[in-house]
Amino acid sequence: MGEAITERDSLPGMQTLGVIGLVSDSGITRYRIETEEWLIYDKKKPSYWAFEKGVYLEKFDSLFNIDAIVKADTAYYYDKQRLWKLVSNVHIQNLKEEEYDTDLLYWDETTRRVYSDKFIRIKQADRIITGYGFESDQQMIKPVINNMEGIFYINESAPTDSIN
Repeated sequence: MGEAITERDSLPGMQTLGVIGLVSDSGITRYRIETEEWLIYDKKKPSYWAFEKGVYLEKFDSLFNIDAIVKADTAYYYDKQRLWKLVSNVHIQNLKEEEYDTDLLYWDETTRRVYSDKFIRIKQADRIITGYGFESDQQMIKPVINNMEGIFYINESAPTDSIN
């Protein structure tokens, strides 16, 4: 038999299995969340929520329209800092149906910024952009990509005369 756990901060204060729910902030529904297991470590320093068996999240705007879809193999939410850490196979689709793929992503609800220092792949309607590290607004509309590369599609039948 193993050693008994005597420190309360080593145990989750809540464990919920098979979660499909809505999360509100200030009385407004902000997210729809699905996860196999949701653990809340309320006595850890800092306290956090753990989604170590995957998470699917829909973020809503004030009119209950889906702003973004987020999937990740693992996620942590640091409730006091209002900071999400998404780890492994992170996939995000924004309002413009652009797709972002990376292995590590932070989403700071306080500053309304999303960022990573890892490889990022962004698929847009007319191009695919890759880079190492990026920062964006939380709607993922205005990304700034570091060390950028890309595949850009060119319309070869477009006129080349720059005068007309």
